[in-house]
Amino acid sequence: MELLKRMLLPVIMLLLAAGFWSSPQFQQIAAGVAIFLFGMLSLERGFQTFSGGIVEHILKRSTRTTARALGFGVLATTLMQSSSLVSVLTISFLSAGLMNLSAGLGVIFGANLGTTTGAWLIAGFGLSIKLSQLAMPMLVFGVMLLFQPSQTRAGIGHILAGTGFLFLGIDYMKDGFASLQSGLDLAAFTSSGILSLVIYTFFGAIATVIMQSSHATLVLTLTALAAGHVGYSDALALAIGANIGTTVTAVIGSLGASIAGKQLALGHLMFNMITAAAALILMPVLMWLVDNLAAVLGIATDNYTLKLALFHTLFNLLGVLIMVPRMGWLKDWLEQRLPQPAADFRQPQFLTDAAMSTPVAAVTVTRQESTHLYNLTSALMVRGLGWDNEEFRRGQPLALLNNQQRDTGSEALQQSYEQDIKGIYSAIISYISQAREHTTGLYDEQLRELRAANYHLVEAIKATKHLQRNLMHYLHGRNRNMADAYQQLRERIAETLRAVEDIRHIQDPMESRLALDHQLLLLQRNAEDADSLIENLIRSHAITPLMATSLMTDKGYCTTACHCLLQAARYLFIDEQQPQAQADDSLQLESDELSAINKTLQADSQAGSKDQQGEKRP
Repeated sequence: MELLKRMLLPVIMLLLAAGFWSSPQFQQIAAGVAIFLFGMLSLERGFQTFSGGIVEHILKRSTRTTARALGFGVLATTLMQSSSLVSVLTISFLSAGLMNLSAGLGVIFGANLGTTTGAWLIAGFGLSIKLSQLAMPMLVFGVMLLFQPSQTRAGIGHILAGTGFLFLGIDYMKDGFASLQSGLDLAAFTSSGILSLVIYTFFGAIATVIMQSSHATLVLTLTALAAGHVGYSDALALAIGANIGTTVTAVIGSLGASIAGKQLALGHLMFNMITAAAALILMPVLMWLVDNLAAVLGIATDNYTLKLALFHTLFNLLGVLIMVPRMGWLKDWLEQRLPQPAADFRQPQFLTDAAMSTPVAAVTVTRQESTHLYNLTSALMVRGLGWDNEEFRRGQPLALLNNQQRDTGSEALQQSYEQDIKGIYSAIISYISQAREHTTGLYDEQLRELRAANYHLVEAIKATKHLQRNLMHYLHGRNRNMADAYQQLRERIAETLRAVEDIRHIQDPMESRLALDHQLLLLQRNAEDADSLIENLIRSHAITPLMATSLMTDKGYCTTACHCLLQAARYLFIDEQQPQAQADDSLQLESDELSAINKTLQADSQAGSKDQQGEKRP
């Protein structure tokens, strides 16, 4: 596709240069199209400034049913006058797993229907008044707001300036066609019957592919129709072609998307192609229906621009009526044609370029991928500590877990890290770096914290790898005191892993934060107890000084691994809607509370020690 665009660019530039040379009126029309497209880009950028907030919130709440999804598609496209922006939002949400395929199809179908409101506005008002008079104040105020430091004001400035450029572009095109008496005359290509419809449908599709905007094609058609340079039936075919051309934009937008995003793009293509085919086949019926509805609505017989807007609405409504009852069939067909590939858990599962289009989707897929990395990390650490992952995952008591390996060294753990962890970690860090170029405020802070979470996971693996060097040696050695001490170290990491799993399933953010703080205090208490144990073993000559040095070092690695796991859990599993840096200020425990908690932990620890005196070590 990129090669095709590079090949087409010089051809288009040459054709435009020839047109500029041969006709001043063509210059004005082409300038109008360029200004209109620039206005659409500015308008989209303005609305994207507010993405990551109310737009995404409404989108998530408005896609729970097909009817709501359709309504959102219509309303959002009506307000933003950009089905492309709505499509990008939908593909990014679908790629992030924030909506299902049925809801995404509903939004796209509604967006197609929402595009018809622009035709009504232009046909009803844009061609009957001097839009440049409205454009100039919008451009002045919009540009003034663009230079404001506030992101919100700059976003409003983009919207005002974009609307002003839209109006100015329409006015240029209208004046260009009005003054065009010879030269470019699309009516010269008119033939008879179905051939004429096919030719103009093709023209409409090509124009939309080149301009990447069905709105621009429709405005060009309306202004040419108003000036008499294209016939009414041919203008209807151009409108159908514009709808077909938008599918190319959807396909291009899905190239960096997940399989779900590609399924949505194919569904969009199916909708537009079926709608276009039905409109062409039923053209006489639709034209008859337009004439009768125009009479009912008080539209004059020769007001072809309003009748074109009515036709545009009717044939898109026809597509909705045809496809919505077949939504289930279409969803199943898309999933069969583009099935989800078999998951390779050594590769990133959720990171897609399409999700980077909106901050909330970028944060969502980053969190999903980071959770995937946590699952791989915990499995690797359990395996590195010498246990079976399946038994550990099922909740088998630690004392009953079977030892799976006795001689596995840190080299095996390093190899597993290289194969299973490093590639995903690198992909996440790279993705976060790119995503943060387009995010600010809340979402930027969340991405920064997710980056920290992934760093802590890697540090936990490194600490476990260092611990493993002595773990298996002393765990199965002759010195029973060293074996018991190292058993306690690996049990401490295992208990932390299971505590994190419990925290993941706590719904209340306040409760989960307190549970995590409890684990941090418990970790501190265990570290102090380990220091006392080592001192007692040294005094009683139960271990050699060399053993004591190894044990003290590995106790530090154990504490580091547990602390890193808890810090990663803080950023990954507690209150996904709010950065933890903001929440920490509201969770500062008083010194009396800390003292009380420490006493409780100490009492629990002593009681637990008594209960475990009779247990047999594995």
